[in-house]
Amino acid sequence: MVQTIKLVYSNFKYVVLASTIFVSMMIGLLILSEYIFLEPYVVAHLPSGSELGFLLIVLLSALSALVIPMNIFRISVLKSSKQKMGGGIFGSIIGTAAGACSCGPVGFAVISTFGSVGATATAFLTNYEIPIRIIAIAILIITYFTTVKSLKVECKLNP
Repeated sequence: MVQTIKLVYSNFKYVVLASTIFVSMMIGLLILSEYIFLEPYVVAHLPSGSELGFLLIVLLSALSALVIPMNIFRISVLKSSKQKMGGGIFGSIIGTAAGACSCGPVGFAVISTFGSVGATATAFLTNYEIPIRIIAIAILIITYFTTVKSLKVECKLNP
């Protein structure tokens, strides 16, 4: 696994991509989850009892920053085989999107426009925010291991 990470991140553009993904996802999810407020001043607040949610956001951002550049590297290596590369990207997208499930006031405003169905969806996302993020992290971990396995086979790395 270390050889695969060294292979991918030896190129500076993948390091920059991973850093950009981590920072943008982290800030975006912290704003949506109401850990960072932008008005009237930029203020960060971690309420007591929400440490697990904050930790899951950090983990989700870090795993996305690790997996997405590896899959982009995999795509650049496997340009001819589109069927083989679909699973890794699909897992990355699902894992990342599922982690952004608690949209705070934005999600409430958008979902509540759909009436009782929107209220049910809002209640579901609010009640199951932590389990959905844990599932997203599990999906990203599985995607990471399948990507590493694929890169070892396609790039012929020694175990």
